[in-house]
Amino acid sequence: MAKLQKTFSAYAEFLKTIKDRIRSARISASRMVCKEQIALYWEIGKGIIEKQEQLGWGKSVVERLSHDLMAEFPGTKGFSVQNLWYMRQFYLEYRGDTNLQQLAGEIAWFSNVTVFSRVKDSSAREYYLRSTAEMGWSRDTLLNQIKAKAYERHAIQPKQHNFEKALPVHLAEQAEKSMKDIYMLDFLGITKPVIEREIEHRMVGAIKDVLLELGYGFSFLGNQYKIKAGGNEYFIDLLFYHRRLRCLVAIELKSGKFQPEYAGKMNFYLNLLDDFVREEGENPSIGIVLCADRDHFEVEYALRGIQKPIGVAKYRLTATLPQELIDKLPDAEKLKREILKELGASDAQCHPEGA
Repeated sequence: MAKLQKTFSAYAEFLKTIKDRIRSARISASRMVCKEQIALYWEIGKGIIEKQEQLGWGKSVVERLSHDLMAEFPGTKGFSVQNLWYMRQFYLEYRGDTNLQQLAGEIAWFSNVTVFSRVKDSSAREYYLRSTAEMGWSRDTLLNQIKAKAYERHAIQPKQHNFEKALPVHLAEQAEKSMKDIYMLDFLGITKPVIEREIEHRMVGAIKDVLLELGYGFSFLGNQYKIKAGGNEYFIDLLFYHRRLRCLVAIELKSGKFQPEYAGKMNFYLNLLDDFVREEGENPSIGIVLCADRDHFEVEYALRGIQKPIGVAKYRLTATLPQELIDKLPDAEKLKREILKELGASDAQCHPEGA
């Protein structure tokens, strides 16, 4: 009986190995096809530009070329007039940047079209190309990330955390890259402030979108994650495991402005996770407090002296105004001036000259 079980176990392991190898081969083949397609489209775009520049050919060459190619390769959709114009633009946009050319070969053609037609900054293009390749974003997800200004929020915005003090250098850098300063939660269907549990409930319901917004490498472990310790029970709003960082990531959701005591509570949770949940060989747990607003001064002083790695980020419920409110509200600068004017008037009433 024991020998039979051993045989079954060995076969199951063998089968799993073969399945994994087949999946790996399929992915590799798909990537090679993608690279070849991108290389082909690059050459076609380059050829069109060179002939137009050298021989003075006009726009009509694109339509003529499309007609002839589709006649030669019937049923092939890639040689439409519109797609040939995209190939031409592709070459024009990237011909002076070998880095972007290389990254473009890692993702699907129409994801490339989405990037070079909607994003003009070179660094932003690199971010979206690299992220799409590493995170496996679909074209729709990529488009949503561009609309939500993921690059500006992830790569440019200054982030508040103590990772560099609480983690080894290599982990601190990775954790910093994994954390966004502002998280867009409008995909949850929430457009006004709600209590933390409602946000959490919707986050769990839309966990795939949440993982994409958080970034590559997050695995969801549970919400209201229970830890039993010292005869008590404690609950963490959301708990993830980050594969690249090889650590637990605790997220606490706050519907209002950041309060200094939130840092202390998260520090407490991270101590519990490290002592009672973390497995041997895993890195120190990381905490992120997601709040609707924050004061940079309060965050800085709340994190000062805390040894556990904690980041504080904002979430934004929606990035756009409802249609009925557009043009009915003052712009940001006007609103700022009016507020300052009002503050100045009230300050003068409270502190008249000579008082």
